[in-house]
Amino acid sequence: MHFVKMHGCGNDYIFVDCFREGEDHDWPRLAKEISDRHWGIGSDGLILVMPPHSGDADFRMRMFNSDGSEGEMCGNGIRCFARYVFEHGLTRKTHLEVETLAGMIRPDLILRDGSVTAVRVDMGVPSLRREDIPMQGEPGSSALGETLLVKGKPYTFGAVSMGNPHCVIFVEDVAGVPLAEIGPVIENLPMFPRRTNVEFVQVLGRELLRMRVWERGAGITMACGTGACASAVASHKMGFTGNHTQVVADGGTLEVEWAGNGRVYLTGPAEKICTGVFTRWKEDQKS
Repeated sequence: MHFVKMHGCGNDYIFVDCFREGEDHDWPRLAKEISDRHWGIGSDGLILVMPPHSGDADFRMRMFNSDGSEGEMCGNGIRCFARYVFEHGLTRKTHLEVETLAGMIRPDLILRDGSVTAVRVDMGVPSLRREDIPMQGEPGSSALGETLLVKGKPYTFGAVSMGNPHCVIFVEDVAGVPLAEIGPVIENLPMFPRRTNVEFVQVLGRELLRMRVWERGAGITMACGTGACASAVASHKMGFTGNHTQVVADGGTLEVEWAGNGRVYLTGPAEKICTGVFTRWKEDQKS
């Protein structure tokens, strides 16, 4: 199975072209196999480039976390997806419409001398309603500025849906957060029936946030595009920042704008790491 490994701010994914490789595979198992950093290629997950179901879309994207679970969307992944289809000759368009489980996502390629330098993505309209996240509680209400008690310590948080669930927790010192210890606890709290991504955010200024991430189904990652958007939305709603924010993750900086039309726009890099052929999967299938 041919693959391309790409990353957005260190959030790395294995891309498989289903136009070439077909769609009839055990994708959850393959995601676990191929993402393993010791026995596989190593990544935060697997992303599939697929034909669309709808005639209104250019492509369809499926995304699987490293634990084999399927995610609704991936902000860093969709930027890499756009660069992939453009550079592999699957399209010459610079504005794309991509089907995802979070709905239609619209990335725009930013070119310089014919080469992709960055990708700006229309991430859609965020939701703060509990039923959209989803999160337990009164339907129609939001969870902004509430307190969460984890291992005896209170955390102020806001819950946001970017098509996938996010619990954004504001702290004074993000470097001191025991992310590996409390991230999985919050991910699996009963109040989040589909689990949740967890962002720890430190406000550095009116246009600057520092973010660390525990991703649902993947653990600690270098960045999270939807997480950066959710962090910027929660921060703006809670009065910490304006509607244009730089979000500094462990792997780099993402630019988030919550525009006047209510939509969130994410801009950042998309880089290719390597290409190759994954053979262990075929060997396992024979055994």
